[in-house]
Amino acid sequence: MPEYIKAKQILDNAQLIYTADQIQKSIDQLALKINRQLSNSSTPVIVLPVMNGGLILSGQLITRLKFPLVIDYLHATRYRNETTGSDLQWRVKPQNNLADRTLLIIDDIFDEGHTMQAVIEYCKSENAANVYSAVLVEKEHPRSKASIKSDFVGMSIEDRYVFGFGMDYKGYHRNLNAIYAVKET
Repeated sequence: MPEYIKAKQILDNAQLIYTADQIQKSIDQLALKINRQLSNSSTPVIVLPVMNGGLILSGQLITRLKFPLVIDYLHATRYRNETTGSDLQWRVKPQNNLADRTLLIIDDIFDEGHTMQAVIEYCKSENAANVYSAVLVEKEHPRSKASIKSDFVGMSIEDRYVFGFGMDYKGYHRNLNAIYAVKET
């Protein structure tokens, strides 16, 4: 069966976890917290969405930030359109000089945190003054997580395979304005 047909079936049987309205309220709250923390930054702020997952959240969150910032991006992935992660692959590193800058890394989900940890370590190795991270959702589970935490978290989510609002199912459904979980079998 072609993957796009399977992706449609997955959506047809999925459980709605967060509605579009709930997500928008969460983004408003994220923006308030980030504005409080970074509005008085003593160093220039660079916002770094993590592609592809962080694209949707970043596009909406950045418009709510009320301080001068520069937008760059990075592309680091562990999933490569699969449902399980492997080693981190860097596709694009930030183009701006990160030294002596305050960075805000934006991603869709914090599951075990390995991608975010690798990105933060890279930014620190480039002598960033401050590195903050924001994610739309953080998974709650008993598995071991990376030694870092996200500074700004929109919502928590149970340990299920979720998609929508930047998160994908094998490359599909990032465009959905709500968050769904794959039906448990």
